[in-house]
Amino acid sequence: MSGEYRTGLGWDVHRIVTGRPLLLGGVAIECDFGLDGHSDADILSHAVTDAILGAAALGDIGMHFPDTDARWKGADSLRLLAHAVSLVREAGYEIVNIDTTVILERPKLKDYRLRIRESLSATMKLAVDCVSVKFKTAERVGPVGEGRSAEAQAIALLAKR
Repeated sequence: MSGEYRTGLGWDVHRIVTGRPLLLGGVAIECDFGLDGHSDADILSHAVTDAILGAAALGDIGMHFPDTDARWKGADSLRLLAHAVSLVREAGYEIVNIDTTVILERPKLKDYRLRIRESLSATMKLAVDCVSVKFKTAERVGPVGEGRSAEAQAIALLAKR
């Protein structure tokens, strides 16, 4: 590697709704609600996608997969992430690691951590120990804390090949 490193920050938020599955990092979470969105509304995959695209200065998820395009209606967010990974690699970068945080009042997510890490790492073709997934609540403050929405944040470190 050339010694050039880049970081990118990703963030996503979606409203909580009934009648949709809750997906995080491609893993279905047992829950009585899901998230509203044009695609499958996987906030964690969206945040990671934005982080890696941003680190490589390749735009954001909305630029590549606009919600005005019917092709992306209900799309599998891991498919979007995999495409972003290929763009980043075509630009000459390798993903070093990803660190993420999901902010959601309920349900408790700790039992899903390894499955989510495995799903994301398999999609990005990274070792599981290069993908961190943390869970926080908003302490009943704001829209997340009131149970109206959920958020995810991600930071990516890329290295130039």
